[in-house]
Order: sequence, then structure tokens, then C-alpha cells
Amino acid sequence: MSGLQAHLDCGATTIARAWAVVRTDGVVLGFTDHDRDLDFEGILFRASSGMTARALAQTTGLAVDNSEALGALRDAALREEDIAAGRYDGAEVRIWLVNWAEPAQRRLEFRGALGEITRTGGAFRAELRGLTEALSQPLGRVYRSGCSAVLGDGDCRFDLAQPGYTTEIPADEVEGAQAFRFAALAGFDDRWFEGGRLEVLSGAAAGLAGVVKNDRLSAEARLVELWQALGAPVLPGDMLRLSAGCDKRAETCRLKFDNLLNFLGFPDIPGDDWLMAHPRQGSLNDGGSLKR
Repeated sequence: MSGLQAHLDCGATTIARAWAVVRTDGVVLGFTDHDRDLDFEGILFRASSGMTARALAQTTGLAVDNSEALGALRDAALREEDIAAGRYDGAEVRIWLVNWAEPAQRRLEFRGALGEITRTGGAFRAELRGLTEALSQPLGRVYRSGCSAVLGDGDCRFDLAQPGYTTEIPADEVEGAQAFRFAALAGFDDRWFEGGRLEVLSGAAAGLAGVVKNDRLSAEARLVELWQALGAPVLPGDMLRLSAGCDKRAETCRLKFDNLLNFLGFPDIPGDDWLMAHPRQGSLNDGGSLKR
């Protein structure tokens, strides 16, 4: 840090910016606005991306530090189909100010994540969101009848790796990367996977996932449909992973997952009809339990 400051104070500088992007699937990409590649932190920062960044708006306190990254979709690693597929959504971003003549002299200027990404005319514009962006998200318990946990997370504590809750199988037929037909997927009840996840393990869409909208079992086959089509084509024979779904009801938690001790809903909370009710002659209004 002191070496970089001394270099900046000398007047004649050899300064560039470098970006490291870590996608949610673990792929790490490096870019720089210098005319030659740079190498530090175990990352190769490529100079062929044509990537630039607007000035970082950094503030003190808890205000959000946001900026934008601009670039041309000409680097082999920056493909338009990957952006369209959502592979860069929420990717971690780090930006350094670096002395390209002596890369050991550098300063981390920004750390955050990619926000909204737009594409026009063979180029892209990506919003950079600082770490304080997460502080603007609402937190706390929600009082509702359904469970607020996500199946398999740290609050739910259910292990989806148990036999009978996850299966891997190739698709026999695919319709628009949204509907999948399986001829040999037996052993699971009808609608077993509704509300669960479908993950692609091989092929062009490997690493992408979607939420199951419908899961219908018939005598001929099983049809699984997603709420939204995946951002890359899926071909018959591509390997998929299906995980059981949860409708957030206490009865489902008890009977399907045997996990009622970790249920985070309030199944006995009065509904709107109860709150609006008035005393009626002949009914029991003693203020006792609703369940007798």
C-alpha cells in the first residue's frame, strides 16, 4: 500500500485497473483496462475484454457504494449466452488500482457483487453493488402459517442427500428448456418434486437450476415443468438432478420430511376470517383453544 502511494505521489504513474469476477458456479475471470495481461492473486487479468468502469462513488458510513462496469462482448470468456443464462447474476466482484509495472503495488478499491446487467449492440453494462447493499434488505421473522425456511438450509436443517429426496437422471424429452419428460422415473409420488429444484449437471446448461412448477406422474411417463425456462438449451440425455419440493405446510413437514421440530411457521395463527368474526348465538365464545 505504501509503495503504491509513493508511486502515485511521484507524478509519472503506470496505473491500471483490474477486475476479478467470481461467478456463482465457481468460475473466476479476470479483466484489466491495461493493454497487456496482468497476473496477481493467482488470477490472470486479460486485456482483451475492452472492459472499463465508471468512477466509483464511495462514501463513509452505511451508504451504498455503487458504480457500473462497461465492456464489449468480444472476450472469449465474456459470452452473451452466459449473461443471458444468468451465470453472472450475483457474481462477486473485486476491483484493484494496480501499478502494471509492479503488480505487487496495488490497492483493493471495491468489493461487492454484480447487479442488473443489460446488453445492447454487442456490449454490456453491469451495475456494481457494494457490500453495504445487503444492509438494505429487510430481515426478521414473518408471522404466517407457512414455514419461512428454505428446504435444506441452515434453518430447515433437513438433509436432502437422504435416500428418496434427490435423484439424478437424464431427460428423455425436453420442451423449450422448461418441460422435461421422464419415462423411467418411478418410486416417487405424484407431485413429489413440486416446489423443488431441477439442476442441470451436464451439457450447455450445466450449472443452471430452476424451481419446479408442476410434477405430474402418469402411467406413460413423468412430466416436470419449471416456472421459467432455463437460460441455455437442454438436450435429451443431459444429466439432471431433481430435489423434493416443500409447500411450507406443517403437515407436509411432519409427514413428508419428519422435520416438524424445525418448522418455522405458525400454523395456528388466526386468519383474516377469524379476525373479522363476531359473536354468534349458539356458538362457543369462551376464548379457549381453537383446537379441541
